[in-house]
Amino acid sequence: MNKTESWVGRSFEVAIEKVAHGGIFVARHEGRVVFVSHVLPGERVKVRVFEDGGKGFCRAEPIEILEPSVDRVPHIWAEGGVGGAGGAEFGHIRLARQRELKADVLEEALDRFAGLKLRVAVEAAPGDDENNGLGYRSRIQLHVDEQGFVGPYRERSHEVVRVKSLPLATEDIQELEFHHKNYQSVGKIEVMASSTGQVQWLIDKKLQGDERLIERAGGRTFRITGGGFWQVHRKAPDVLTSAVNDFIEKAGVLKLSADNLDLYGGVGLFTGTIAAKFGESLRMTTVESFKQATADATLNLKDLPNVKAVCEPVERFLAPHKDETGEATVVLDPPRSGAGGKVVGQLLKLAPKHIVYVACDPIALARDLKTLMEHYDLAGIRSFDLFPHTHHLETIASLVRK
Repeated sequence: MNKTESWVGRSFEVAIEKVAHGGIFVARHEGRVVFVSHVLPGERVKVRVFEDGGKGFCRAEPIEILEPSVDRVPHIWAEGGVGGAGGAEFGHIRLARQRELKADVLEEALDRFAGLKLRVAVEAAPGDDENNGLGYRSRIQLHVDEQGFVGPYRERSHEVVRVKSLPLATEDIQELEFHHKNYQSVGKIEVMASSTGQVQWLIDKKLQGDERLIERAGGRTFRITGGGFWQVHRKAPDVLTSAVNDFIEKAGVLKLSADNLDLYGGVGLFTGTIAAKFGESLRMTTVESFKQATADATLNLKDLPNVKAVCEPVERFLAPHKDETGEATVVLDPPRSGAGGKVVGQLLKLAPKHIVYVACDPIALARDLKTLMEHYDLAGIRSFDLFPHTHHLETIASLVRK
């Protein structure tokens, strides 16, 4: 075949080798790496190329599973899978195997980007094994097509899929049945349900339903204004705050009067639950760039006399702090892109005693860990499957200054 000829539309058989970051799987054909979705390691599959990336790789979709894996199951979403509704790219995989694959991705990221030879088990959230990882999403986004029908986007497109169910959504959201309604001149619908019974939705950012959501986690109550950030999995707040507090307790270096920081602090989840466990005299500043989340944090933490919420980008907040924070504990929960070199560099200048890093992307975490571990020991690491039937996972790393 001419090397300059496009592979788009070409079909051939491949053996799937392993999972890769982003929920895709790796195969090889005629010297090229072939990235394939909706398959499993060990399967033999006939695929069709839909994107020729050049430089030795292409992307393909399966058109026939010739030798299926024992871990393949019927997709949890009737309209999901190849060419169907997006958002459940692991829905064809046995739940326990999904976690093993996520652990594979984390293991490779830690090795490749941080030089860590470490296998971390991906832990299930409470209740997920009993209900096959369904009904956990307390927040969903739906879209509306030109005819007014509501549904998720088809994978790799902006085409709305008309679905009969929303299997990952909580019962409160399913009962609203937005996917069975019709809207005119609307683009997007966001639906949120709290663990205490409130439901709200944004129709093209216009709030309807309850004005605020009330959540409870780690012995505290949190109020979230319409559209404000909160964890997607209904059990995630308790899982994450418990793990963070366990790491703080095990490190044994928390000083309540130190200049402790909660970076990318949202509505105050970690600050509030740390105070609930270790003492309301906790001195901590929570830093968040989103104005409404900071206002919520101010309300949620107003009973803690030594806590304040600051609305400012983290890198800007840290820039003036030239001196070491000495005995401080710093918790950070950055976006998917990670803290990045600038923030990590600022943290190293501050030299807190203890850093607890909450990450939703394993590669971003590993890259940041490589730099941090020049001055910190990795005291512990845990990972959680808080997004069943997708490729996403949460990982928490505990770092103590050398």
